[in-house]
Amino acid sequence: MKNKKLIGIALILIIFGFIFIPKILYKLKHKEIVDSNRTKKIHTNALSFIKLKEEAKKVPEFAFINQDSIWISNEDYLGKVYLVEFFFTRCPSICIEMNKNMKHLDSIFGDRNDFGIVSISIDPEYDTPIVLKKYQQFYNIKSKYWNFLTGEKEKIYNLANNKFNVFASINPNIEGGFEHQGYFALIDKNGFIRSRNDDYGNPIVYYLGITDENTKTQGVTMLVDDITKLLKE
Repeated sequence: MKNKKLIGIALILIIFGFIFIPKILYKLKHKEIVDSNRTKKIHTNALSFIKLKEEAKKVPEFAFINQDSIWISNEDYLGKVYLVEFFFTRCPSICIEMNKNMKHLDSIFGDRNDFGIVSISIDPEYDTPIVLKKYQQFYNIKSKYWNFLTGEKEKIYNLANNKFNVFASINPNIEGGFEHQGYFALIDKNGFIRSRNDDYGNPIVYYLGITDENTKTQGVTMLVDDITKLLKE
């Protein structure tokens, strides 16, 4: 009797393996994950929406003066895939690498009418339109939609810290007098913040604009791929 039970269990395991293992291997090969309701397939190479209270987050509204003393807002970028960063022209450290990487992205996508970059100064009292114009000329910008913006300090810091949740602060105790995070936000043509997922399936939210020694794939490399995906949407 005992032997019959063991034989029965063995047959069930063989049947299970015959039916289901090929399906599991197929899904792994095609990078598909089935969520808890077992109906929705999530492709790991798809870009995520950033959700707050179950709603996809749009880029926070902004309106500032650019290097040509023209008002530029988020509405001007509808229909474009674009990046947002916070920087300042006198930055002696991370901004140099950030905008070197931005320049690299500009060299790839800058001739398109559906791509742009928004660089917002966290040192608006110094970074006047005239200063920003010289900065733009120094970098020999390709894209006509790469705008360097300045405006009221309180509005800029509220946008960075409270709307984007990208840290920016005045700190007279460090070189340059300001500190900030070196992130790039990626926005799709409809104004939604988008990002790829990490190894655990969670959105990375923002892309690091400087070198990360702890990862093989750098933020700017990810962005080349992910901007290309969004431009096709």
